[in-house]
Amino acid sequence: MVSTKLVEVYRGKLVESTHKGDIAVVDSKGKLLYYAGIPTKVVYARSSMKPIQAIPVVETGTADFYQFSDADLSLCCASHSGERMHTDRVIAILKRAGMEDSVLKCGTHIPRWQDTYKELIIKGEEITPLYNNCSGKHTGMLATAKYMGENLDNYYDLDHPVQQRILDVVSEMTEYPREDIEIGIDGCGVPVHGLPLERLAYGFARMAHPESLTESRQKTVKRITQSMTAAPEMVGGTNRFCTDFMKAGRGRFFGKAGAEAVYCVGDNESGLGIAIKIEDGNGRAMYPVVIETLKQLNLISETQIEELRDHYIPKLKNARDEIIGEIVPNFRLQSADALNLIS
Repeated sequence: MVSTKLVEVYRGKLVESTHKGDIAVVDSKGKLLYYAGIPTKVVYARSSMKPIQAIPVVETGTADFYQFSDADLSLCCASHSGERMHTDRVIAILKRAGMEDSVLKCGTHIPRWQDTYKELIIKGEEITPLYNNCSGKHTGMLATAKYMGENLDNYYDLDHPVQQRILDVVSEMTEYPREDIEIGIDGCGVPVHGLPLERLAYGFARMAHPESLTESRQKTVKRITQSMTAAPEMVGGTNRFCTDFMKAGRGRFFGKAGAEAVYCVGDNESGLGIAIKIEDGNGRAMYPVVIETLKQLNLISETQIEELRDHYIPKLKNARDEIIGEIVPNFRLQSADALNLIS
């Protein structure tokens, strides 16, 4: 098995570039139903893992103790744009937990939302970790550490109880051995988890239909996914795919992007989980593949596809803002009936 072509990039009538990748579609019982490329490829989930990483925020009692709203919990799952609505909420959560934003150890980068960046420049203010797209996730981790009476200085270390709880939850939700999970360091400095694509899809399927989980965890994952769909603007932001996708899904889908072109979807109606990885890590290919996968599975309506048109068939433009090409998904999912890939 090899990664397969998923996307063609047109300039005029010529296919100028292509992007290969891999897809796994799994049901809530762990059965691989459809695939493209290598569904067993081990990939780093990157930020796609955030909804699962948020589980300990609820299960430890942290979310209740600090009175997390839907928007607060949604922000814990975010790769946000650094808009005021995001940074103000991070500050508010930390304040309720008795912390300042100086405790954030996620590092700095330019805010994705250009208006925020321009405002910081005009005011001569410093870019701090508050504007990091992962500051919501780190806030959830810090709040958990504070509630549990744990060290706040090194909450990002693998051997810290915060990260050990997350590692346990990742293993449990994906039913993948803890000792087999590959550990790297994410862009924001915390451990990142590597596991087979189909196991990642299974984790999202179990979040969509959590009947196989304990009653307590069922309530937890429902709370997290409902928070994401109730406040999708927290997960991404203005003109971001995650936000637009969940708005178009009207509570049916929850989805999360990860760096290096990873995307995971849970479908609350069918109980399917979908995990996608673009081989070369180019994010421009990712969203067309997400929508096309849902289309081939008959999980998304033409009306919803039209609402997501700019993400489904993105247009290429030149420096004069003229359309000179487009990005088009071009693949067929394969039935996994003949495969025996999941134990």
